[in-house]
Amino acid sequence: MLGLVARDWWVFAIRGIAALVFGILAFIWPETTLTVLVFLFGAYVLVDGVSLLVALARGDKLARRHAWAVGIMGVLGIVAGVVTFVWPGLTALSLLYLVAFWAITTGTFQVIAAIQLRREIDNELWMALGGVASIVFGVLLVASPGAGLISLVWLVGLWSVVFGVSSLGLAYRLHKVDAELSKPGFRAAAH
Repeated sequence: MLGLVARDWWVFAIRGIAALVFGILAFIWPETTLTVLVFLFGAYVLVDGVSLLVALARGDKLARRHAWAVGIMGVLGIVAGVVTFVWPGLTALSLLYLVAFWAITTGTFQVIAAIQLRREIDNELWMALGGVASIVFGVLLVASPGAGLISLVWLVGLWSVVFGVSSLGLAYRLHKVDAELSKPGFRAAAH
């Protein structure tokens, strides 16, 4: 198994380079990155919606069994895709509010859980603090949506850079393993 993965070390290197480039571009051009991400989302939901309706029209067994749900999901996907291309700013803002609502809701439930668990676990304060941090994050997104959108792009960019560096590190290590496994003496000793 290690030999197979090590032989393809270059795949990890390409993934790492692509992630680094994307992450750096997200920091250099956050508005452009956001626009590209929104349009990619629009393309995805449009293709997804069309493919669901095609499956329904072709009469796929699963699609027929749940025809009404597949039809609704297909139409909603197409509508969401069209809306994304016609009003990309609305899509980006909707995504921001979805993330904000999710953060506020999960944070609230986490604080409630911490309060209820305070007699059963130690250090429940950490759970409550995590919940409060989520609530504050959500409120900040709602209070300043423009900065929130750019912040989300920067977070994606940061993740991409970290992922890229770790992938390059793995590629370097796998390249060394592959070189070691390729030595003639190693193959003979292994058999």
